[in-house]
Amino acid sequence: MNLNDCQQCPRLAQHLQQVRADYPHYHARPVLPFGSDDPGLLIVGLAPGMHGANATGRPFTGDHAGILLYQTLYDYGFSNQPNAEHRDDGLQLHHCRITNAVKCLPPENKPLTSEIKTCNAYLAAELQALNQGTVILALGLIAHQAILRAGALKLSSFAFKHGAVYDLPSGHTLLDSYHCSRYNTQTKRLTPDMFQAVFATARDLCAKNRQKPTQ
Repeated sequence: MNLNDCQQCPRLAQHLQQVRADYPHYHARPVLPFGSDDPGLLIVGLAPGMHGANATGRPFTGDHAGILLYQTLYDYGFSNQPNAEHRDDGLQLHHCRITNAVKCLPPENKPLTSEIKTCNAYLAAELQALNQGTVILALGLIAHQAILRAGALKLSSFAFKHGAVYDLPSGHTLLDSYHCSRYNTQTKRLTPDMFQAVFATARDLCAKNRQKPTQ
């Protein structure tokens, strides 16, 4: 099924129908991945935010979490500007792509386990299309686990830990970070310095993987 028309999760489809009625100018549909078609870095978040990506139709655009994310992407050479406000703001990603484990807005920003698993087929297809050596940055535990499920890997074999790096059987590299959510940044669970350190690692890994000979 085409992601644009996906209604495989009845609760999410009903929720979006109500959001479209309440906010007719909102995107309020599955949010497609954004960025390079041939990325060296794929960033996987959780799900669209109500008044951010769900409204604008672009991952992390308009979300509080996008403030730190897009500034850091710019600082480390992955984008042409440090902010993201709407889909026509001129933002371009360099060698980077952003997606979510769940493509539709969940009620209270909390997708059910069944919804994460249903949407995992789309993420699996995205990962299969990546070149070997691509760095996959998981923002949070749910994204981390979704990436492992998409690769049919045991969750227990790859523990989530901020800053952890794993070489996956697929030839990709998994990098973990706490999610850049409002809660995490305001409580200092994730500081700008911590997030920058993750992107410094991502940049180094991307450069290293580009130098590897092809098999």
